[in-house]
Amino acid sequence: MRTFLVRLAYILCLSSALPVMAQRGQDRWPRINQTHLTPSLLKTRRVGLKVKGSSFTLEGSTFQILAGTIHYFRVPREYWRDRLLKLKACGFNTVTTHIPWNLHEPVIGHIYFSGNLDFMSFISTASEVGLWVIVCPGPYIGCDLDLGGLPSWLLRDPNMRLRTTYKGFQKAVNRYFDQLIPRIELLQGRGPVLIMVYTASGFDTWGRIRRSQDAQVLMKDVREMFKLRFSLNFYMFHGGTNFGFMGGAESLDVYLPAVTSYDYGALLSEDGDYTPEYYVFQEFLHSVTGVPTTSPLERVSKVVYKSLTRLNFMTLWEILPLLDRPITSAKPVSMEWLSVNQGSGQSSGYILYETTIYRGGLLTSKGHLQDRGQVFLNEKFVGILDHFTDRLNIEASRGTYLLRILVENQGRLANGPRINTERKGLTGDIYLNNSPLKRFTIYSLEMQTLFLERKLPSLWKPVTKEARGPAFFLAFLRVGDFPQDTFIKLEGWKKGVVFINGRILGRYWDVGPQKTLYLPGPWLQPGSNEIILFEEQAPGQQIQFVKHPFLGY
Repeated sequence: MRTFLVRLAYILCLSSALPVMAQRGQDRWPRINQTHLTPSLLKTRRVGLKVKGSSFTLEGSTFQILAGTIHYFRVPREYWRDRLLKLKACGFNTVTTHIPWNLHEPVIGHIYFSGNLDFMSFISTASEVGLWVIVCPGPYIGCDLDLGGLPSWLLRDPNMRLRTTYKGFQKAVNRYFDQLIPRIELLQGRGPVLIMVYTASGFDTWGRIRRSQDAQVLMKDVREMFKLRFSLNFYMFHGGTNFGFMGGAESLDVYLPAVTSYDYGALLSEDGDYTPEYYVFQEFLHSVTGVPTTSPLERVSKVVYKSLTRLNFMTLWEILPLLDRPITSAKPVSMEWLSVNQGSGQSSGYILYETTIYRGGLLTSKGHLQDRGQVFLNEKFVGILDHFTDRLNIEASRGTYLLRILVENQGRLANGPRINTERKGLTGDIYLNNSPLKRFTIYSLEMQTLFLERKLPSLWKPVTKEARGPAFFLAFLRVGDFPQDTFIKLEGWKKGVVFINGRILGRYWDVGPQKTLYLPGPWLQPGSNEIILFEEQAPGQQIQFVKHPFLGY
């Protein structure tokens, strides 16, 4: 609610200032001397950030906030300093970041603030390089994340009302904030809170044309803001990557899941490289702030590793007997209501439903399948049920068959009233010839680290032309003493997920627009690196590596 109100206030301020803008010259911008207003020079603060008239002041001096958003959780920790230095070098004085509840508390009561989730270290690094920090703690943050950054286990409560005063929601927020807020209280002192979003573009979704931006329109807007001495936050300065399954979805006329890249048309590309727009903004910001231009940081080097052609595989059906004992239920159970993860349910990945049928007919989901389900008769692929297709003809003579439905959670909506119903898997009955199917065996296929760490050497076998999905495909990438960034290109592969040394890199899908996956060098190790692909349909011939991304244009 706070973010919503602040955005409205921003629109109102912009509207009320338009007459003033018309009176000013079209090509003159007030110069700003803020070189003395840096974290290192203001270690001891008595006044802090204040509002005076239509301006901010910091320690009594007029201060214009020039912020850009970087999400620490979308950027490898090893590259935090690099991205922050590039933000500062562009002319910004502040970094904005959001704190995703669902990543910090994936299991009820288990809260993590370490590794890539150590936001305090991110803030400390920002201060060290001379940047102020705007922290948006949530609990809801949007940011195109799964469920807007709220943990999916909240939906285990059938009466849950997210982002309201509902007691179950408030209780969970208070417990989480009891751990989070004391850490934040240690930082900037008393003062006004600013959350401002100047959006460069938008996130891309699978199967749609990539969203583009007009740099001239962006700069025109920014010049007008400077004439009015508006402080601003550029969303995103550096977008990063929807690693793992963190990406959410949006619903316009249809459900649209986010792609793995969160490049977002930002000033720094997904892999931290400079864009032409970066230099345009850098030139302008330095011209009005008086901050001396520094030598640009070196670009993070990229490398083309040798393509991998020697692949091994094992089918999903072969691995099922080695998984944790499945759940049996008279009726379908959604991901969130499974008795896994110490009572927190399943958040992401896939879920497999099995039941016995004795004849064919018309299979209908009646809107109870979220989001994409592959249907199999024994191990034979039959077809797809999803947001577009809710019926499928099952051709089978009388007999005993195992009907299998492999459902993928493609990402929960990040906003809107429907987030209260964003449970995944089979969320209600599914029907064969208008009769609800019963007696299900349910496998949780969350595919987190522990799932991949199982020792299964005896199941891997060389890939043959007959190899089909759903299956896991294994290859090993040999890297020298200094691993470097690269991009994975999966030409010929259909749809699935890539894992690097046990980490979930992200999804791929041949419907585009994204055709490459960013692989950070710090996620590789000298020597042998394990690459596993979970391919849902049909594998390609090789795993390729390229120096440059292809995101849709």
